Amino acid sequence: MGPQDQARRLTQIALVAMLGLVLVEVAGVLLRPALPVDETRYLAVAWEMHLNHNWLVPTKNFELYSDKPPLLFWLINLSWAIFGVSDLAARIVAPLIAFVVALLTGKLAARLWPEDVGIQTRAILTLIAMPFFLFDGGLTMFDTLLTACVLAGLIALTHAGEGRRAGWLWFGGAVALGVLAKGPVILFHLMPAALTLPLWHRDRPGWAPTLKGIGLGLLAALALVALWLVPAILTGGEEYRNAILWKQSAGRMSESFAHARPVWWYLPLLPLLFFPWILVPQVWKRLRQFATDPVLRLMAIWVLTTLLLFSLVSGKQPHYLAPELPAIALLAARLLREGKVSLYIAAVVPGLLALVMLVGGAGLLNARQAETLLLPRGVPIAGALAIIALLWFVLPRMRLGSAALLSLGLTLVLNLALGLSHARDLYDARAVTDLVGRYEDAGIAFAGQSYHAEFNFAGRMTHPVALLDEETLDDWATTHPEGVLIARTDRFDPGWVARWTTTYRNRNYAVWRMVDRPATEAKP
Repeated sequence: MGPQDQARRLTQIALVAMLGLVLVEVAGVLLRPALPVDETRYLAVAWEMHLNHNWLVPTKNFELYSDKPPLLFWLINLSWAIFGVSDLAARIVAPLIAFVVALLTGKLAARLWPEDVGIQTRAILTLIAMPFFLFDGGLTMFDTLLTACVLAGLIALTHAGEGRRAGWLWFGGAVALGVLAKGPVILFHLMPAALTLPLWHRDRPGWAPTLKGIGLGLLAALALVALWLVPAILTGGEEYRNAILWKQSAGRMSESFAHARPVWWYLPLLPLLFFPWILVPQVWKRLRQFATDPVLRLMAIWVLTTLLLFSLVSGKQPHYLAPELPAIALLAARLLREGKVSLYIAAVVPGLLALVMLVGGAGLLNARQAETLLLPRGVPIAGALAIIALLWFVLPRMRLGSAALLSLGLTLVLNLALGLSHARDLYDARAVTDLVGRYEDAGIAFAGQSYHAEFNFAGRMTHPVALLDEETLDDWATTHPEGVLIARTDRFDPGWVARWTTTYRNRNYAVWRMVDRPATEAKP
C-alpha cells in the first residue's frame, strides 16, 4: 500500500473517529445530569441571560456575575434560539465545540507540517485517543471553548510568521474570542508561542517584525473586546467594573479566592491529563527529534511555559490545562508517524478503574461509597472496562485509529457508568427542584452553605433564591409565610420538622415549609 493509499485509509478512520466523537459526547450529555456546581451554575447564568434579555452583563441568582465573560452563555442562548429552551439544547453546545477543536487540531497540524502526508488525520486521531479531552469536552464549561480559541490563535501565528499582516489581525481576533470565553488567561496559552515565533516557525521571521505584529494583534484584540466590555461596564456599574477589571484577572494571579493549590500540584496529574501518550515508550524515545524539527519546539514552549505559569498561580484545577491537550496530540502525531505504537502500559488505567468498580460491586465499600459508585450495575460496567484494558494489553502494538476507538469506548463506558448508576439520581438537581418548584411564587430560600444557583435552571426559576442564616430566617418567614426553605441537614436546622427529604450531591437535603413553623418561633 502506497503513501497516498495509507493516507486515504487513515482519513476514512479519522472520519469514523469524528463521528464516534460526536456520538460519545452526545451520549454523555444524555446519560449524565448537569454536574454541580459548575455545569449547573453556568446553565443558570445562561438561563437568566435568556430570561432577562441582558446580553452584556451576566447574572447568577439574579445578581451580577463577574466570574466569567459571556461567550459561552451567548452560544447556549444561540442554541436555545434555534432549538428552544431545553437541557439538551444547552448542553449540546459543548460537544459541538469539542468537534471544532478536533478539526482545528488537524488544521494546525497541516499548517505546521505541510509536507507530512496524513499529519492532519493523525493529529485528529491522537487527540480523540485522549480520554481527558473526550470527557472534559462534553462538559458545559469554558476550557474546551478556550482551547478552540488557542488553536485559532496558533493557526493565525503560522500565517503571521509568513509575513502576512492579516495573520496578526486574525491572531488578535483569536485573543479577543479567548478573552470573551474565559478572560485574559488566554494570554498564558498564546503569548509564549507568539513571543518565540522566530524560534519555531519554518520561515524564521525576525524579532522586530514579530514584536510589531504582536502589538498589532493585541491592539486588534483590545478593540474587539471593547465592543463588549465598554457597554458591559456602563451597564453593570462600579461593582461590575471593579470585579471584571481586577478581581477576575490580577486578583486570581496573586491570591486565588478559590481552588488554591501548592506549586507542585499539577505534576502528579500529568499522566492522567496527557494519557495515553505520556505512557507510550516510542514518544519518549523519539524526543531527540526536537533537535532536527524546529516546529516540535512549539510543543515544548506551548506546554512547559503554560505549566510553569499555572503552577505559579495559586488557583489550580485539572481542566485549566485542557488547552494544552492538542499540543500533546500534535507531538504524538508527529513522532508516531511510522508504524504501530505500544500502548500496553496504558492498560493500567482502565484496569484500575475496573478494579475499583469490581470492589464496589463486591460490596467491599461502605454504604455511601457504594451508592456513589455503580451499584447495582457496577459489575457489568467493570467487565466492560476490563475488556478495554485487556484489549490495550493483548494488542501491545496498534494503529492510532485503534487507540482512538479504544479511548471512545472507555469514555462511553464511563458515561454509561454515571448514567446507569445511582450517581445520576444523586447529582441531578431535579431531586430538589421537583419538590420546591411549585412554591417559587411563595418564595424559596436556601441556608447553611454557599449557593451556586444549582437549582435555578433545573427549576426554570424566574425569581432569586433567598440566602438565609439563623439571624435572617425569622424576618424572611414573616414576609413569606407560604415559602419553603432548602438546606443540607448537617449544615442547617431551623428547629422544626422538615416536610420532605431527598439526596442531592450524595448528601441529605431537607425542605421545610414556613406554614409548618411553630407559632412560638415567630417574632413577637
